[in-house]
Amino acid sequence: MEVKASLKHLRMSAQKVRLVLDVVRGLSVTEALDQLRFINKLAARPVEKLLKSAIANAENTFNLERSNLLISGLRADEGVTLKRWMPRAYGRATSIRKRACHINIVLKEIKESGASKKKEATIEEPVKLEQIAKDAEKTKKTKTEKGSKIEKEAGKKASVPDKAKMFRRKAG
Repeated sequence: MEVKASLKHLRMSAQKVRLVLDVVRGLSVTEALDQLRFINKLAARPVEKLLKSAIANAENTFNLERSNLLISGLRADEGVTLKRWMPRAYGRATSIRKRACHINIVLKEIKESGASKKKEATIEEPVKLEQIAKDAEKTKKTKTEKGSKIEKEAGKKASVPDKAKMFRRKAG
């Protein structure tokens, strides 16, 4: 069973991210998390977050155990490069390339557990607006019937309790 997770448009060059990925490639998930926690590189934080996301996908979607997972594939590809300009002497300009990358991670099981199906979510039937309107009319009729019974018992004239009073300011 393979579980995948990806991170798109990370504002860091792929070359810097690959330095971190090479350290954790092929390790078990728990060992990789320990390594990432103590690597002194800025790229370690997003990679650690992505690895935790892949673990959560495996646990919640496929009912796999964390201790039985291994990193089988890690890849950092180049993303979109933002091009900016910096003014230099004599009216010249030099280009600045702000690079981004995409990271993909694939986890697999160390020992096959046999779980190959995803959890299926139960979906309720869509609500029909006509049914809601009918239910609202029924409740409105029962409220007015109850209100008229109470007023008849009290001997008072029937009034509509649903209307709100409106106050107006006098001009002048």
